[in-house]
Amino acid sequence: MVRKVKNKKAGLRIFTALLLMVVIAAFVYKSIIIPRNQQIFEKEYNDKNSLNSSLKITPNSSDDRTKTVSPSKIEPDPSVSISFDKLSSPNAILIRLKDDKILKQKNSEEKIYPASLTKMMTAIVAIENLPDLNGEIMLTNSAFKGLYKADASMAGFQPGEHVRAIDLLYGVLLPSGAECCIGLADQIAGSEQNFVKMMNQKAAELGMKNTHFENATGLHDKNHYTTVKDLAILLNYALKNDTFREIFTSPRHSTPPTNKHSGGISFNSTMFQELNNQNIIGGEILGGKTGYTDEAGLCLASLAKVGKQEYILISAGAKGDHHSKQYNITDALAVYNSIAK
Repeated sequence: MVRKVKNKKAGLRIFTALLLMVVIAAFVYKSIIIPRNQQIFEKEYNDKNSLNSSLKITPNSSDDRTKTVSPSKIEPDPSVSISFDKLSSPNAILIRLKDDKILKQKNSEEKIYPASLTKMMTAIVAIENLPDLNGEIMLTNSAFKGLYKADASMAGFQPGEHVRAIDLLYGVLLPSGAECCIGLADQIAGSEQNFVKMMNQKAAELGMKNTHFENATGLHDKNHYTTVKDLAILLNYALKNDTFREIFTSPRHSTPPTNKHSGGISFNSTMFQELNNQNIIGGEILGGKTGYTDEAGLCLASLAKVGKQEYILISAGAKGDHHSKQYNITDALAVYNSIAK
């Protein structure tokens, strides 16, 4: 009988000891292991969000240049005081070029029609595929087919005119000449259709995942679309090309004499014309490309220097037309003036 009581007491002590060990283990797990895992998770999450606050640049295996991939989330930057909700443009994105950081954005991944902002892609694809920028290209009658009927913007060249490739590139980006786009496309790819395939291939290489081109001019087509974020990726990339940057930042250009224009042709940047000598405090708008169709609204891609830093701003969809107040220009002035100097 005594032995049974001792055995029961021994069993009770063992059970109590085991229970105590379980309690201690639970306490350790709750107070030490869980917080540590939480710290690791928060660090990974914060690191990921920090990475997502800028445009990620990764090597392009098919080119010596870099390609730009857009982030999914950003935090608003306090160095820009204006609220993008106050802009006339329903779609906008502002990027600092030094570190490719998106400072502010508004509906930046919403589908838009790019109108003549398309011509930034036309120009960079042409520049990268022309063997000689000073070589002459003859503008055929087919280059003008349908452009007059579509009321496309023109640089002023004529069918049968022999024009240097570099002058056609200025014609693409400054006066937004549609005949220049078609002339370059025909020369490089044999047709606009084949050239557009090159444009879409370049968009894919750059990570412009929400973009599809149907033409080289930006004339409206329901299947010709992009986003302001994708256009920022494009402009960021194109500005690394010295020829593109030189043209993009030129207020005017004059061609040498041609077989159709003995005195050459002079044309002005549509953006600098609309800017009308207005500029920003403590900085300068260096260059840009305007765009407009009824469906796209007033659009603008611009480059500015504020203080010691360069910025690009893409905006689209502003109400108005060529005869109204240019809300794409007023938006750009407002945004660049709001950047802390």
